[in-house]
Amino acid sequence: MAHGTTSRPLLAAITLTTFLAAAACSAPGSDASGTDPNAGAAPATTATCGTAPISLKAYFETGFPLPKSLADEFTKQHPNVTWDIREDQFAVITQNAPRVLADDPPDLMRLPQVSELVKDDLLKNLDGYAQTLGWTGWPASQLQQMRVGANGERGDGPLYAMGLNFSMTGVFYNKKLAAQVGMSQPPATLAELDTVLQKAKDAGIVPINQFNGGATGGLAFPLQNLMAAYGDAGAINNWIFQRSGSTIDTPANLQATQHLEKWIKSGFFAPDVNSQDYATMMSRFIEGKNLFIFDGDWESGNLDKQMAGNVGFFLMPPAQAGGKQAAMSAPLTYGIGSKAKNADCAAFFLNWVATDQKARDIAVTVGGSHPMGPADAYMPAVKEGSVTAATLAAGAVIGKDNGAMDFIANATGAIYAKSWTPQLQKLVAGQQTPEALLAEVQKDYEAQVKN
Repeated sequence: MAHGTTSRPLLAAITLTTFLAAAACSAPGSDASGTDPNAGAAPATTATCGTAPISLKAYFETGFPLPKSLADEFTKQHPNVTWDIREDQFAVITQNAPRVLADDPPDLMRLPQVSELVKDDLLKNLDGYAQTLGWTGWPASQLQQMRVGANGERGDGPLYAMGLNFSMTGVFYNKKLAAQVGMSQPPATLAELDTVLQKAKDAGIVPINQFNGGATGGLAFPLQNLMAAYGDAGAINNWIFQRSGSTIDTPANLQATQHLEKWIKSGFFAPDVNSQDYATMMSRFIEGKNLFIFDGDWESGNLDKQMAGNVGFFLMPPAQAGGKQAAMSAPLTYGIGSKAKNADCAAFFLNWVATDQKARDIAVTVGGSHPMGPADAYMPAVKEGSVTAATLAAGAVIGKDNGAMDFIANATGAIYAKSWTPQLQKLVAGQQTPEALLAEVQKDYEAQVKN
């Protein structure tokens, strides 16, 4: 979930207490009481960067300015700490994570799905830091997705990662182009969205520009939104968390995949969707070349600068009027290698990100998303009418509807690059059916979970 002037009291009503309750309610095995049931699993551990010179080795996701902005500010406040930063696309990090953590472990690393990494003893158990730094007093739902039990299922057990913020996805739209096709307010149902898409195409406007090229299948964004519109967000979380007996191959998810195929066959996506990368998607949207993109609130600050006043945001509408809404919503997950040289300093940095006022400002203004941390922590004011304000407000809806989902790309370490991406690219090319797509993904998932 994400980020004249809006007052702090109003923001407080739509921030962590309400919003983050969603993650706890939408997945089993959670505890939203604010008391960590896993406390005591590891001895309390001191987190400090001391005063001697330290170089923190970090592995960041390229294309996202938040981690680097936080690192720069941290060095300003703690000049003894400098950074040795490597950057890659998320799909590359997903494939590299086990080898990097085993052979050349960074102190701080952007993480894909964590279960396999925990099983291979590649991530540090953070429970000791959680006790010392007071993370056990935060809303438990903030940390739930980053807990892994002894059976490999996520949602319970020791803490193995932390978020730089708590993000949410939905639909960004160009307000001027929306007005041209008669869209005066966000669509209330999928049928209304379909109508707007057709009007845009008829007007010569590209309805949706979405990345889906290379190793990153961006059509997973609209697909998961469609899954949530047709079915239960909790069932999707069960699958992502590797709950026993869970499957992605369900009647509701088939309806969602068939709906995505209908959009593809209707020409609602840019013709080069299968060769388009994320940066191209963003540049085209900023240049006003299409109506919609499916993306996350991490772009809110960027869009407020690049397209001030001309961007709106809405959650995927339900299939039926008045239905509950859901969204992919998860921490921007970072972990500490089990063999990291400067683990204590890395943990100190993660705590600083959630608790320092300047860091929380950066999380909202640069990252566009809710910071992690205590439910009553400081929140910066946000300009009324901005896309950041819209994404923050959408978080209240997700909280009320208990609709927070992790990303289907995070179900296993290899599922995004090895299964979702090629299957979605084949769907676009007319080489795969919705039925076979879900069956193939489930088959790959079961094989990966067993290994």
